[in-house]
Amino acid sequence: MPRTLQDVVFVDGVRTPFGKAGEKGIYAQTRADDLVIKCIRELLRRNPDLPKERIEEVAIAATTQIGDQGLTIGRLAALLSGLPNTTPGYSVDRMCAGAMTAVTNVAGAIAFGSIDVAIAGGVEHMGRHPMGEGMDPNPRIIAEKVVDPSALVMGSTAENLHDRYPQLTKARSDAYAVNSQAKLAAAYAAGKIQPDLVPVATRHAEKGWGLATTDEPPRPGTTMAELAGLKTPFRPHGNVTAGNAAGLNDGATACLLASASAAEELGLPAKMRLVSYAFVGVEPEVMGIGPVPAAEKALKQAGLTIEDIGLFELNEAFAVQVLAFLDHFGIADDDPRVNEYGGAIATGHPLASSGVRLMTQLAAQFAEHPEVRYGLTAMCIGIGMGGCVIWENPHHADYGTETTEA
Repeated sequence: MPRTLQDVVFVDGVRTPFGKAGEKGIYAQTRADDLVIKCIRELLRRNPDLPKERIEEVAIAATTQIGDQGLTIGRLAALLSGLPNTTPGYSVDRMCAGAMTAVTNVAGAIAFGSIDVAIAGGVEHMGRHPMGEGMDPNPRIIAEKVVDPSALVMGSTAENLHDRYPQLTKARSDAYAVNSQAKLAAAYAAGKIQPDLVPVATRHAEKGWGLATTDEPPRPGTTMAELAGLKTPFRPHGNVTAGNAAGLNDGATACLLASASAAEELGLPAKMRLVSYAFVGVEPEVMGIGPVPAAEKALKQAGLTIEDIGLFELNEAFAVQVLAFLDHFGIADDDPRVNEYGGAIATGHPLASSGVRLMTQLAAQFAEHPEVRYGLTAMCIGIGMGGCVIWENPHHADYGTETTEA
């Protein structure tokens, strides 16, 4: 029978402060699942008019689904967050784009009419579970030359991107990284990051009790001279360093999505409307180029061009990967529309959680920029993929003048 698709809106998003992975990090002895549970509970606290029984799905991503990130974490987190046992949940894995995929998965269910309200998010405790822990890749992928060995090492794929596009120099990557640190510091100083951070109580056998209230990875005041002296661990005399790439981090995110009609019925805010999304595959050896064809596909589906996009939230797994995107679309390295609050090089990148951080920051920027109608979130994805989600700003004068049709 004929079916009309429902518009999907982003209601709210939160995250824990991101920590440094390892025994010295703030979450060294904190469970991964407790981090995402804290985010879900905060969403419920911030939206008291939403009856818990109206939440019909919980999709939580983790890249390394083992230990306290395993066993269908979406369902366990839903139960431990106080949602009724009638609320189902599941796990998602698309490496770095796990949370982004969790969002688009539940958005598809909402648009189709299967559900009206859902929670999506992600968690990664890279201190407890380094990327690839417990994995056993089929050796034929290398032996049969399906991919080059470098495709399985994310830093090496970034070096490959430098090789393919010589104009993407280390100096440009370092300058971009310095700017990312500066933008995050300015955003913190202006109070723009704190509203969506969930304080997390921590416990350590030696350090005792603590309270995580701010991100641990940022290095404000970073200079070009400091970055110039860093080692290039993925290649002798290479271009990728700890300073122009995201670090190894722990953290979690969660967001609330709903159909536009359910949001109106329940009195929930619509901070963004989902316009289109796309995931694509690319050569695994240069996975950092993935956001380019993903954005092109999402723009085509939406009937938009890159000129229609007024704000960009691009995940900074590596500076070179963002620069490849900017170069392709003719956008300056320091364009103020890009990562206004800084990015993962400064904030941190707990793999599967980062997609929702991008969305939460874009939603906040939409409120500050009613003149901007469309924005996008995009990220590269390990093993050669890219993802992009395009959103519409409800504060824009023309919001809602076009409707989605089946």
